Amino acid sequence: MLDISAPRGFPTREFEHRLEKAQYLMRSHGLDGILLTSEAELRYFSGFMTQFWQSPTRPWFMFLPLEGKPVAVIPEIGRDLMSRTWLDDIRTWSSPEPEDDGISLLHELLSLYAQQRCTIGIMKGAETSLRMPLADYEHLMTRLPGLNLVDATPIIKTLRMTKSEAEIEKIGHICAIASLSFAQAHNLFSEGQSLQEAFRAFKVEILKQGADDIPYLVGGAGKGGYRDVISPPTEQPLQSGDILMLDTGSVFDGYYCDFDRNFAINSADDDARATYETLYRATEAGLNAARPGTSCKDLFCAMQSIIDTQESERGNVGRLGHGLGMQLTEWPSHAMFDDTILQENMVITLEPSMSYGEGKVMVHEENLVVRDGPPLLLSTRAPAELPVIG
Repeated sequence: MLDISAPRGFPTREFEHRLEKAQYLMRSHGLDGILLTSEAELRYFSGFMTQFWQSPTRPWFMFLPLEGKPVAVIPEIGRDLMSRTWLDDIRTWSSPEPEDDGISLLHELLSLYAQQRCTIGIMKGAETSLRMPLADYEHLMTRLPGLNLVDATPIIKTLRMTKSEAEIEKIGHICAIASLSFAQAHNLFSEGQSLQEAFRAFKVEILKQGADDIPYLVGGAGKGGYRDVISPPTEQPLQSGDILMLDTGSVFDGYYCDFDRNFAINSADDDARATYETLYRATEAGLNAARPGTSCKDLFCAMQSIIDTQESERGNVGRLGHGLGMQLTEWPSHAMFDDTILQENMVITLEPSMSYGEGKVMVHEENLVVRDGPPLLLSTRAPAELPVIG
Protein backbone atom coordinates (compact mmCIF):
# COMPACT_ATOMS: atom_id res chain seq x y z
CA MET A 1 0.00 0.00 0.00
CA LEU A 2 1.17 3.53 -0.73
CA ASP A 3 1.86 5.43 2.50
CA ILE A 4 1.73 9.03 1.34
CA SER A 5 0.02 12.37 1.73
CA ALA A 6 -1.30 13.32 -1.68
CA PRO A 7 -1.44 16.96 -2.80
CA ARG A 8 -4.68 18.39 -4.09
CA GLY A 9 -5.17 19.40 -7.68
CA PHE A 10 -2.76 18.96 -10.58
CA PRO A 11 -0.14 21.18 -12.17
CA THR A 12 -1.09 22.58 -15.57
CA ARG A 13 1.42 20.25 -17.20
CA GLU A 14 -0.77 17.28 -16.21
CA PHE A 15 -3.66 18.59 -18.31
CA GLU A 16 -1.40 19.63 -21.16
CA HIS A 17 -0.01 16.10 -21.30
CA ARG A 18 -3.50 14.58 -21.33
CA LEU A 19 -4.52 16.86 -24.19
CA GLU A 20 -1.35 16.12 -26.15
CA LYS A 21 -2.04 12.39 -25.93
CA ALA A 22 -5.68 12.92 -26.90
CA GLN A 23 -4.74 14.98 -29.95
CA TYR A 24 -2.15 12.39 -31.01
CA LEU A 25 -4.83 9.68 -30.87
CA MET A 26 -7.31 11.93 -32.68
CA ARG A 27 -4.86 12.31 -35.56
CA SER A 28 -4.21 8.59 -35.71
CA HIS A 29 -7.98 7.93 -35.82
CA GLY A 30 -8.73 10.68 -38.35
CA LEU A 31 -10.74 12.88 -36.00
CA ASP A 32 -10.90 16.67 -36.20
CA GLY A 33 -12.31 17.08 -32.71
CA ILE A 34 -14.21 15.43 -29.86
CA LEU A 35 -17.41 16.69 -28.22
CA LEU A 36 -17.69 15.73 -24.53
CA THR A 37 -20.82 15.97 -22.38
CA SER A 38 -20.14 13.97 -19.19
CA GLU A 39 -18.65 14.92 -15.83
CA ALA A 40 -15.60 12.65 -15.70
CA GLU A 41 -14.39 13.65 -19.16
CA LEU A 42 -14.84 17.39 -18.57
CA ARG A 43 -12.94 17.07 -15.29
CA TYR A 44 -10.22 14.91 -16.86
CA PHE A 45 -9.30 17.56 -19.42
CA SER A 46 -9.85 20.69 -17.32
CA GLY A 47 -9.76 19.98 -13.58
CA PHE A 48 -13.30 21.40 -13.28
CA MET A 49 -14.66 19.67 -10.18
CA THR A 50 -18.04 20.44 -8.64
CA GLN A 51 -20.91 18.58 -6.99
CA PHE A 52 -23.26 20.62 -9.17
CA TRP A 53 -23.35 17.63 -11.53
CA GLN A 54 -25.78 16.08 -9.04
CA SER A 55 -28.40 18.36 -10.56
CA PRO A 56 -29.67 17.07 -13.93
CA THR A 57 -31.11 20.46 -14.88
CA ARG A 58 -28.18 21.92 -16.82
CA PRO A 59 -26.06 20.36 -19.59
CA TRP A 60 -22.29 20.98 -19.76
CA PHE A 61 -20.09 20.66 -22.84
CA MET A 62 -16.44 20.63 -23.83
CA PHE A 63 -14.86 20.45 -27.26
CA LEU A 64 -11.38 19.07 -27.86
CA PRO A 65 -9.98 20.53 -31.11
CA LEU A 66 -7.19 18.91 -33.07
CA GLU A 67 -5.05 21.97 -32.35
CA GLY A 68 -5.17 24.25 -29.32
CA LYS A 69 -6.79 24.04 -25.91
CA PRO A 70 -10.23 22.65 -25.05
CA VAL A 71 -13.23 24.92 -25.37
CA ALA A 72 -15.76 24.94 -22.53
CA VAL A 73 -19.42 25.57 -23.39
CA ILE A 74 -21.12 25.74 -20.02
CA PRO A 75 -23.92 27.43 -18.06
CA GLU A 76 -23.05 30.90 -16.77
CA ILE A 77 -23.27 29.61 -13.19
CA GLY A 78 -20.04 27.67 -13.80
CA ARG A 79 -18.00 30.46 -15.38
CA ASP A 80 -16.14 31.53 -12.24
CA LEU A 81 -15.09 28.01 -11.28
CA MET A 82 -14.10 27.08 -14.84
CA SER A 83 -12.04 30.29 -15.10
CA ARG A 84 -9.84 28.95 -12.27
CA THR A 85 -8.80 26.00 -14.42
CA TRP A 86 -6.17 26.16 -17.16
CA LEU A 87 -8.81 26.81 -19.85
CA ASP A 88 -9.29 30.29 -21.26
CA ASP A 89 -11.95 29.81 -23.99
CA ILE A 90 -15.11 29.63 -21.88
CA ARG A 91 -18.44 30.27 -23.60
CA THR A 92 -21.53 30.54 -21.42
CA TRP A 93 -25.27 31.02 -21.58
CA SER A 94 -27.98 31.67 -19.02
CA SER A 95 -29.21 28.22 -18.03
CA PRO A 96 -31.65 26.59 -17.66
CA GLU A 97 -33.19 27.71 -20.93
CA PRO A 98 -35.32 24.86 -22.32
CA GLU A 99 -35.71 26.49 -25.74
CA ASP A 100 -31.95 26.83 -26.26
CA ASP A 101 -29.83 25.26 -23.52
CA GLY A 102 -26.44 25.86 -25.10
CA ILE A 103 -27.42 24.54 -28.54
CA SER A 104 -26.82 27.84 -30.37
CA LEU A 105 -23.34 28.11 -28.83
CA LEU A 106 -22.54 24.54 -29.83
CA HIS A 107 -23.85 25.18 -33.34
CA GLU A 108 -21.68 28.27 -33.65
CA LEU A 109 -18.64 26.27 -32.50
CA LEU A 110 -19.25 23.27 -34.75
CA SER A 111 -20.74 24.83 -37.87
CA LEU A 112 -17.35 25.44 -39.53
CA TYR A 113 -16.48 21.78 -38.98
CA ALA A 114 -19.80 20.79 -40.57
CA GLN A 115 -19.19 23.06 -43.57
CA GLN A 116 -15.82 21.39 -44.11
CA ARG A 117 -17.38 17.92 -43.63
CA CYS A 118 -15.07 17.13 -40.75
CA THR A 119 -15.12 14.03 -38.58
CA ILE A 120 -16.04 14.64 -34.95
CA GLY A 121 -16.00 12.09 -32.15
CA ILE A 122 -18.62 11.64 -29.45
CA MET A 123 -18.72 8.92 -26.81
CA LYS A 124 -21.11 6.17 -27.87
CA GLY A 125 -19.68 3.01 -26.28
CA ALA A 126 -20.27 0.92 -23.18
CA GLU A 127 -20.13 2.73 -19.83
CA THR A 128 -20.83 6.12 -21.45
CA SER A 129 -23.87 8.36 -21.51
CA LEU A 130 -25.12 11.37 -23.43
CA ARG A 131 -25.45 13.91 -20.65
CA MET A 132 -27.83 16.22 -22.49
CA PRO A 133 -31.45 15.94 -23.63
CA LEU A 134 -31.73 13.57 -26.58
CA ALA A 135 -34.11 16.01 -28.27
CA ASP A 136 -31.48 18.76 -28.06
CA TYR A 137 -28.82 16.44 -29.47
CA GLU A 138 -31.04 15.45 -32.40
CA HIS A 139 -31.93 19.09 -33.05
CA LEU A 140 -28.24 20.08 -33.05
CA MET A 141 -27.33 17.32 -35.49
CA THR A 142 -30.08 18.34 -37.92
CA ARG A 143 -28.46 21.79 -38.01
CA LEU A 144 -25.04 20.26 -38.77
CA PRO A 145 -25.76 17.94 -41.73
CA GLY A 146 -22.17 17.92 -42.99
CA LEU A 147 -20.71 16.64 -39.74
CA ASN A 148 -19.43 13.06 -39.71
CA LEU A 149 -19.92 11.64 -36.22
CA VAL A 150 -17.91 8.63 -35.00
CA ASP A 151 -17.41 6.88 -31.67
CA ALA A 152 -14.65 8.49 -29.58
CA THR A 153 -14.97 5.96 -26.74
CA PRO A 154 -11.82 3.99 -27.72
CA ILE A 155 -9.72 7.16 -27.54
CA ILE A 156 -11.03 8.30 -24.16
CA LYS A 157 -10.88 4.76 -22.83
CA THR A 158 -7.22 4.43 -23.84
CA LEU A 159 -6.37 7.70 -22.11
CA ARG A 160 -8.24 7.17 -18.86
CA MET A 161 -7.38 3.52 -18.23
CA THR A 162 -3.68 4.28 -17.72
CA LYS A 163 -3.09 6.65 -14.79
CA SER A 164 -0.38 9.22 -14.21
CA GLU A 165 1.72 8.98 -11.05
CA ALA A 166 -0.15 12.02 -9.71
CA GLU A 167 -3.47 10.19 -10.16
CA ILE A 168 -2.08 7.05 -8.55
CA GLU A 169 -1.00 9.12 -5.53
CA LYS A 170 -4.57 10.31 -4.99
CA ILE A 171 -6.05 6.82 -5.35
CA GLY A 172 -3.38 5.44 -3.03
CA HIS A 173 -4.18 8.12 -0.48
CA ILE A 174 -7.91 7.39 -0.34
CA CYS A 175 -7.17 3.65 -0.23
CA ALA A 176 -4.91 4.29 2.78
CA ILE A 177 -7.67 6.28 4.47
CA ALA A 178 -10.23 3.50 3.94
CA SER A 179 -7.71 0.87 5.08
CA LEU A 180 -7.08 2.75 8.32
CA SER A 181 -10.83 3.01 8.84
CA PHE A 182 -11.37 -0.73 8.32
CA ALA A 183 -8.56 -1.35 10.81
CA GLN A 184 -10.80 0.24 13.45
CA ALA A 185 -13.50 -2.40 12.94
CA HIS A 186 -13.18 -3.76 16.51
CA ASN A 187 -14.00 -0.29 17.82
CA LEU A 188 -16.75 0.44 15.31
CA PHE A 189 -18.88 -2.71 15.09
CA SER A 190 -20.46 -4.86 17.81
CA GLU A 191 -23.19 -7.36 18.54
CA GLY A 192 -26.59 -5.69 18.98
CA GLN A 193 -25.63 -2.69 16.88
CA SER A 194 -28.02 -2.04 14.01
CA LEU A 195 -26.67 -2.28 10.49
CA GLN A 196 -27.58 1.38 9.98
CA GLU A 197 -25.51 2.32 13.04
CA ALA A 198 -22.58 0.26 11.74
CA PHE A 199 -22.69 2.05 8.39
CA ARG A 200 -22.95 5.44 10.10
CA ALA A 201 -20.02 4.71 12.41
CA PHE A 202 -17.86 3.66 9.48
CA LYS A 203 -18.73 6.79 7.49
CA VAL A 204 -17.80 8.99 10.45
CA GLU A 205 -14.49 7.17 10.84
CA ILE A 206 -13.57 7.58 7.16
CA LEU A 207 -14.32 11.29 7.34
CA LYS A 208 -12.20 11.58 10.48
CA GLN A 209 -9.34 9.85 8.68
CA GLY A 210 -9.43 12.50 5.93
CA ALA A 211 -11.81 11.42 3.16
CA ASP A 212 -13.67 14.19 1.35
CA ASP A 213 -16.85 12.16 0.92
CA ILE A 214 -18.32 8.64 0.95
CA PRO A 215 -20.61 8.57 -2.10
CA TYR A 216 -20.80 4.78 -2.05
CA LEU A 217 -21.19 2.47 0.95
CA VAL A 218 -23.07 -0.81 0.62
CA GLY A 219 -22.91 -4.14 2.35
CA GLY A 220 -24.91 -6.64 4.32
CA ALA A 221 -25.04 -8.94 7.30
CA GLY A 222 -26.66 -12.25 8.09
CA LYS A 223 -26.32 -15.48 10.01
CA GLY A 224 -23.39 -17.28 8.39
CA GLY A 225 -23.37 -14.83 5.48
CA TYR A 226 -25.18 -12.10 3.58
CA ARG A 227 -27.42 -12.55 0.53
CA ASP A 228 -26.61 -9.55 -1.64
CA VAL A 229 -23.95 -6.87 -1.87
CA ILE A 230 -25.80 -3.72 -2.94
CA SER A 231 -28.52 -3.23 -0.33
CA PRO A 232 -28.87 -0.13 1.84
CA PRO A 233 -28.56 -0.76 5.57
CA THR A 234 -31.57 -1.61 7.72
CA GLU A 235 -32.33 -1.48 11.43
CA GLN A 236 -31.49 -5.19 11.65
CA PRO A 237 -29.24 -5.73 14.71
CA LEU A 238 -25.94 -7.56 14.33
CA GLN A 239 -26.09 -10.97 16.01
CA SER A 240 -23.55 -13.53 17.08
CA GLY A 241 -22.57 -15.67 14.09
CA ASP A 242 -23.37 -12.94 11.55
CA ILE A 243 -21.00 -12.16 8.69
CA LEU A 244 -20.79 -8.40 8.20
CA MET A 245 -19.50 -6.87 4.96
CA LEU A 246 -19.01 -3.23 4.05
CA ASP A 247 -17.90 -2.07 0.59
CA THR A 248 -16.82 1.54 0.31
CA GLY A 249 -16.26 3.93 -2.56
CA SER A 250 -14.77 6.88 -0.72
CA VAL A 251 -13.25 9.94 -2.38
CA PHE A 252 -10.20 12.16 -2.02
CA ASP A 253 -9.80 15.09 -4.41
CA GLY A 254 -12.11 13.49 -6.95
CA TYR A 255 -10.56 9.99 -6.94
CA TYR A 256 -12.10 6.82 -5.56
CA CYS A 257 -11.11 3.77 -3.64
CA ASP A 258 -13.37 0.73 -4.00
CA PHE A 259 -12.88 -2.29 -1.76
CA ASP A 260 -14.69 -4.23 0.94
CA ARG A 261 -13.97 -6.15 4.13
CA ASN A 262 -15.72 -9.08 5.78
CA PHE A 263 -16.02 -9.62 9.54
CA ALA A 264 -17.59 -12.30 11.72
CA ILE A 265 -19.50 -11.19 14.81
CA ASN A 266 -18.21 -13.26 17.78
CA SER A 267 -17.80 -16.44 15.73
CA ALA A 268 -17.96 -17.84 12.21
CA ASP A 269 -19.16 -21.21 10.97
CA ASP A 270 -17.05 -23.53 8.83
CA ASP A 271 -18.79 -22.59 5.55
CA ALA A 272 -18.07 -18.90 6.00
CA ARG A 273 -14.45 -19.53 6.95
CA ALA A 274 -13.92 -21.86 4.00
CA THR A 275 -15.52 -19.42 1.56
CA TYR A 276 -13.37 -16.57 2.85
CA GLU A 277 -10.24 -18.71 2.49
CA THR A 278 -11.16 -19.59 -1.10
CA LEU A 279 -11.69 -15.96 -2.02
CA TYR A 280 -8.39 -15.01 -0.40
CA ARG A 281 -6.65 -17.61 -2.59
CA ALA A 282 -8.55 -16.38 -5.65
CA THR A 283 -7.31 -12.86 -4.93
CA GLU A 284 -3.77 -14.19 -4.60
CA ALA A 285 -4.17 -15.82 -8.01
CA GLY A 286 -5.31 -12.46 -9.37
CA LEU A 287 -2.34 -10.68 -7.82
CA ASN A 288 0.01 -13.22 -9.38
CA ALA A 289 -1.63 -12.80 -12.81
CA ALA A 290 -1.92 -9.00 -12.81
CA ARG A 291 1.07 -8.19 -15.01
CA PRO A 292 1.49 -6.00 -18.09
CA GLY A 293 0.55 -8.08 -21.13
CA THR A 294 -2.08 -10.18 -19.34
CA SER A 295 -5.60 -9.86 -20.70
CA CYS A 296 -8.52 -9.07 -18.43
CA LYS A 297 -10.09 -12.31 -19.62
CA ASP A 298 -7.04 -14.26 -18.43
CA LEU A 299 -7.08 -12.38 -15.13
CA PHE A 300 -10.72 -13.38 -14.69
CA CYS A 301 -9.90 -17.00 -15.45
CA ALA A 302 -7.04 -17.05 -12.94
CA MET A 303 -9.41 -16.04 -10.14
CA GLN A 304 -12.38 -18.07 -11.34
CA SER A 305 -10.31 -21.26 -11.55
CA ILE A 306 -9.79 -21.10 -7.78
CA ILE A 307 -13.46 -20.40 -7.11
CA ASP A 308 -14.56 -23.26 -9.37
CA THR A 309 -12.81 -25.77 -7.13
CA GLN A 310 -15.18 -24.89 -4.28
CA GLU A 311 -18.32 -23.31 -5.73
CA SER A 312 -20.88 -25.88 -6.84
CA GLU A 313 -22.72 -23.44 -9.11
CA ARG A 314 -21.00 -20.51 -10.82
CA GLY A 315 -22.20 -17.10 -9.69
CA ASN A 316 -23.65 -14.61 -12.12
CA VAL A 317 -22.10 -11.27 -11.11
CA GLY A 318 -20.58 -11.05 -14.61
CA ARG A 319 -17.09 -9.90 -13.70
CA LEU A 320 -14.45 -10.19 -10.97
CA GLY A 321 -13.12 -6.64 -10.88
CA HIS A 322 -12.74 -3.49 -12.94
CA GLY A 323 -10.87 -0.25 -13.47
CA LEU A 324 -10.82 2.47 -10.82
CA GLY A 325 -10.08 6.18 -10.69
CA MET A 326 -12.22 9.28 -11.16
CA GLN A 327 -15.25 7.00 -11.13
CA LEU A 328 -16.12 4.15 -8.78
CA THR A 329 -16.02 1.72 -11.68
CA GLU A 330 -14.15 2.36 -14.90
CA TRP A 331 -12.94 0.37 -17.88
CA PRO A 332 -11.84 -2.41 -18.17
CA SER A 333 -13.83 -5.38 -16.78
CA HIS A 334 -12.21 -8.60 -15.59
CA ALA A 335 -14.60 -10.84 -17.46
CA MET A 336 -14.74 -13.42 -20.23
CA PHE A 337 -15.89 -10.77 -22.72
CA ASP A 338 -13.01 -8.33 -22.12
CA ASP A 339 -9.75 -8.88 -24.04
CA THR A 340 -8.22 -5.59 -22.84
CA ILE A 341 -4.50 -6.04 -22.18
CA LEU A 342 -3.23 -4.80 -18.83
CA GLN A 343 -0.63 -2.06 -19.05
CA GLU A 344 1.69 -0.53 -16.52
CA ASN A 345 -0.02 2.12 -14.35
CA MET A 346 -3.53 0.81 -14.80
CA VAL A 347 -5.38 1.00 -11.46
CA ILE A 348 -7.75 -1.93 -11.05
CA THR A 349 -9.75 -3.85 -8.49
CA LEU A 350 -9.68 -7.60 -7.92
CA GLU A 351 -13.17 -8.62 -6.82
CA PRO A 352 -13.72 -12.38 -6.69
CA SER A 353 -17.11 -13.44 -5.34
CA MET A 354 -18.63 -16.76 -4.46
CA SER A 355 -22.04 -18.20 -3.61
CA TYR A 356 -22.38 -20.80 -0.88
CA GLY A 357 -24.89 -22.35 1.48
CA GLU A 358 -28.52 -21.51 0.82
CA GLY A 359 -28.45 -18.28 -1.13
CA LYS A 360 -25.45 -16.71 0.60
CA VAL A 361 -22.71 -14.80 -1.16
CA MET A 362 -19.30 -13.44 -0.19
CA VAL A 363 -17.18 -10.84 -1.97
CA HIS A 364 -13.51 -10.01 -1.45
CA GLU A 365 -12.03 -6.89 -3.06
CA GLU A 366 -8.62 -5.22 -3.25
CA ASN A 367 -7.27 -2.19 -5.14
CA LEU A 368 -3.92 -2.21 -6.92
CA VAL A 369 -1.82 -0.57 -9.59
CA VAL A 370 -0.26 -2.64 -12.36
CA ARG A 371 3.52 -2.24 -12.41
CA ASP A 372 6.40 -3.66 -14.43
CA GLY A 373 6.54 -6.86 -12.39
CA PRO A 374 4.37 -7.58 -9.35
CA PRO A 375 1.48 -5.15 -8.84
CA LEU A 376 1.48 -2.63 -6.01
CA LEU A 377 -1.40 -2.98 -3.56
CA LEU A 378 -3.09 0.32 -2.79
CA SER A 379 -5.46 -1.14 -0.21
CA THR A 380 -3.96 -2.82 2.84
CA ARG A 381 -4.30 -6.56 2.15
CA ALA A 382 -7.12 -8.21 4.04
CA PRO A 383 -6.08 -10.84 6.62
CA ALA A 384 -5.70 -14.41 5.39
CA GLU A 385 -8.34 -15.65 7.84
CA LEU A 386 -11.83 -14.25 8.38
CA PRO A 387 -11.45 -11.67 11.18
CA VAL A 388 -13.72 -12.08 14.20
CA ILE A 389 -15.08 -9.11 16.17
CA GLY A 390 -15.95 -9.69 19.83
